[in-house]
Amino acid sequence: MASLFDKQHESNRRSNQPLAARMRPRTLSEIVGQQQFLHEGSLFRRLLSAKRFQSLIFYGPPGTGKTTLAEVISYETWARFRKLNAASVGVKELREELQAARQHIETTGERTLLFVDELHHFNKTQQDILLPDTEQGLITLIGATTSNPFFSLVGALISRSQIFEFQPISKSDLIPLLERALKDSERGLAKYSIDVTHDAIDFFAEVSDGDARRALNALEVAVISTKELGQTTVDLAIAEESIQKKAIRYDRSGDDHYDAASAMIKSIRGSDPDAAIYWMARMLEAGEDPRFVARRVLISASEDIGNATPQALPIAMAAAQAVEFLGMPECQIPLAQAVTFLASAEKSNAAYKAIAAASADVKTGSVQPVPSHLRDAHYAGAKKLGHGEGYQYPHDHESGYVAQQYLAVEKRYYEPTNHGYEAKIAERLKRLRGE
Repeated sequence: MASLFDKQHESNRRSNQPLAARMRPRTLSEIVGQQQFLHEGSLFRRLLSAKRFQSLIFYGPPGTGKTTLAEVISYETWARFRKLNAASVGVKELREELQAARQHIETTGERTLLFVDELHHFNKTQQDILLPDTEQGLITLIGATTSNPFFSLVGALISRSQIFEFQPISKSDLIPLLERALKDSERGLAKYSIDVTHDAIDFFAEVSDGDARRALNALEVAVISTKELGQTTVDLAIAEESIQKKAIRYDRSGDDHYDAASAMIKSIRGSDPDAAIYWMARMLEAGEDPRFVARRVLISASEDIGNATPQALPIAMAAAQAVEFLGMPECQIPLAQAVTFLASAEKSNAAYKAIAAASADVKTGSVQPVPSHLRDAHYAGAKKLGHGEGYQYPHDHESGYVAQQYLAVEKRYYEPTNHGYEAKIAERLKRLRGE
């Protein structure tokens, strides 16, 4: 039985914890609305009900409930809970933890739920060490990572794990969480008797970028500092002074880099200039190299716009040159001009499809010989080989065109669309071909 001293110590420990730690959900029902994979009937709920998972990987940004869910699972499964941080644990400590888990199950029959935060910091050896005890059922492994597990974890661990991706917590879920913290007298901020305006709560939910920990801790700073100053209300101005400028979550060597670039290109392709400019702004504000953005824009100009709007490529090229000449932040302006022009332009991927089809034939089909009349005939002896014989010079004809064979086989690679200027190209080709 715990002594009065122990109870007081625990009370003091909790009171010194940040608000985000004190307000951490204790049951699955408290967090079920925040992540789609937690809903009734989902794979996760079925695994939890059956208690038949050996290892889980929780992947997602900070403050979205990965640690909390691991703790809830330990409560639900009556497992011994142990937590490690991969950034500060070596092989020796990891082996000792696994040995303790083996001894515990031998003496009590109780399995250990081993939660490894920032799992991507473990090297291959450390990750491999986890496999035998996980497979034998001596531990239930839950790893949390902010890095894409398919890039940062070994294949053996991936193949033995169920992977669940956490999304940033929506503003509509953060607002009730903040309001609940203000009303909670045991774990929350009700004892301070401070009013927080709706605008201030809305601001915390907006700028926290889906991070519940950040939102709650900023709210706590605002409330406590307001109380100490002898004031009674946290308004928008105080809220803005209680949280640091939003740090844009962006990993330039990982998912964020590729996902944001993909979103920008697909927005251009989908003719949404507003979305395209947003994703470009996100990359640049996060410190992305503007030359990388310029290269993606150049590719899109030919791949997605092509001959439907021939001006797209020169505009994209001019923006790329401006990046080299101007640098940041001024080069954002020509990049913005190029991105919005491309997104608004008529589009065709016919040129892209043509080179893809031709390349495939070159790689996999038989190599087509150059017809004799098209071969180089400028050197001595070429005519004796018949090179250039019979070639008709198109400019010698009034129309500037003459029908003759340019490919040894009948093949169509470029099929112009009816979009923008490419429609005129299509009409001309049909006329020349007599179609």
